[in-house]
This record gives sequence, structure tokens and C-alpha cells, in this order.
Amino acid sequence: MSPFADFRPRAVIFDLDGTLADNMAWHARAFEAFATRHGLPPVTMALRRQIDGKRNSEIFPVLFGHAISKEDARRFEDEKERAYRELSKGGVRPTAGAVRLLDCLAARGLPVAVATSAPEQNVGHTLTEIGLADRFVVIARSDQVAHGKPAPDVFLHAAARLDVDPAACLAFEDAPIGVAAARAAGMRTVALTSTFTADAFVNVAQPPDAEYADFDAFLAGDGAWLLDPVEV
Repeated sequence: MSPFADFRPRAVIFDLDGTLADNMAWHARAFEAFATRHGLPPVTMALRRQIDGKRNSEIFPVLFGHAISKEDARRFEDEKERAYRELSKGGVRPTAGAVRLLDCLAARGLPVAVATSAPEQNVGHTLTEIGLADRFVVIARSDQVAHGKPAPDVFLHAAARLDVDPAACLAFEDAPIGVAAARAAGMRTVALTSTFTADAFVNVAQPPDAEYADFDAFLAGDGAWLLDPVEV
């Protein structure tokens, strides 16, 4: 039986990079340039399993292999994220089915939020690039909470701002670390295999409830009920 057979969310929470936005290739290019400039090893997919979804302040010590001062972390973040914004300008698209899903949720009056580890400038840039800047009143960032993903804090913060019990929320994520965070928050969780293949989610402490290639695939599967006529 589908894990969603008896579940209808009261709110839906989305990760941003790689989930709402099809933009991870631009982040990869920015990281590649950053690693080259600083003489660091390549950022492989194996390494990305460990870092994708984390805050930059937690990513840079992994990349450099030693502790980083707050000042250096801010400098590195500015360097890498400025490169991402410059590289991605005009090239980011919403993930397939994202707009369609948001329209279905709006038709049912279900509130939505973003829960992201992206810094504030990136959030505005990316949502504007994909044409969804006006679709989210609630945006929860991990720099607003005590602990970043895989801790549940940013998802709990989003649910609190929506005034919805986390257990009544459905979360969408594309990274194992993000899935771990959403599941730790007590949310039903769908993993999009837009960034990582399905095997990346096998060893997550609490695996996702379902996996789909994109939002169109979700709407054709466990989310098909959202396509039913809305009762008035």
C-alpha cells in the first residue's frame, strides 16, 4: 500500500536548490571553479552526498579538510555564491511539474513554504529566475535556526510559521541530508531523484516515503489525488 494512501497534507514544504529549481548543474560549476582556484580536490558526487543540503559554514571545512574561521567562511561563501548567481543568470528553470503542482495546491487552499540552506541572496535570485518569487509567503532559511540540515530545525521553523503540525506536512527534497532533516521533523517526505539516484537514499536513517524523478511523476503517482476536481 502506498504510504500516502491515507495521508492528505495540510501544508507542503519544498527545498529550493535541486528541488523547486533545476539548478544543481550551476552550483556544480561554481564549486568546480572555487575548488580549482583554491587548489582543492574535485567536488565529486560521492562528496556531494556528504555536503549537499548543508550550510556553507559546514561545507567549507569539509572541502578544505580543516576548521574555517567565520571570517573566511563568509568570504568563501560570497565568492562561491556570487559565482553561482553570475553563472546561472538566465539559465535556471523550475523542476518539471513544479508550477503545475503549486497550482494544484493553491486550488485546494493548501499553504506552501520553502525550507532551504541557501543564503538569502541566492533564495531571491533563484526564486526570481524560476518565476516563483511571488508564490511563497513563508521562506525558512537554515541561517535563521540553530542547526542546519540534517537537523530538523529549518523544516520545523517552516511548519511553525505556517502554523501547521509537522506531522501534517509533506516535504519535498532532492538530497539525502535534506531527506534526513525532513524525516527528523516528523514529516512525510518525497525524494526527487533530480540530483542523486535512488540508491543515494537507501542508507538515510529514515528513508523517504517515496521517490520520483520530478513533480510531474509525483502527480502521476501518489499525488494524483491533487488532480481530482476540487469540491466547492
